[in-house]
Amino acid sequence: MRLTQYSNYALRTLQFAAVRAPAIVTVEDVARAHGISKAHLVKVAAELARRGYVESIRGRNGGMRLARPAEQITVGEVVRWTEAPLELVECFNPETNTCPLLGACHLSRGLQRALRAFLSVLDDLTIADIAYNRAALLARLDLAEPAGSVPQVAGAQ
Repeated sequence: MRLTQYSNYALRTLQFAAVRAPAIVTVEDVARAHGISKAHLVKVAAELARRGYVESIRGRNGGMRLARPAEQITVGEVVRWTEAPLELVECFNPETNTCPLLGACHLSRGLQRALRAFLSVLDDLTIADIAYNRAALLARLDLAEPAGSVPQVAGAQ
């Protein structure tokens, strides 16, 4: 299974906003830091705002910031909407299924268990968790600590 670019960009944007907090970040900031298309990120950021993950700030010094605490946003919930519908095989969708083995196939049952396990792990992972190593992430992106932020204490959680 491979996540779509859309999921990847949404998660990178949320992680970036968490790492740069309390600073306001722009789509341009995220695109430049990750070397990805600004055009694609504009769509992702608009949807993140529409769904209440980020708050859009208009104006000359505008941009976005997390609309909820990073600890309250799980990777699982983001993946569910960016990847919907999560149909690993055609028989997961009863409306389009053409497999004659439906109901008798242990493969589909196993894949359903695997998908539940995958999402369970992602449900235990928050945006705060993926932004925890702030100093290392900022260093990799060649960025300084944002003004007004509290520097990360090594080994603290």
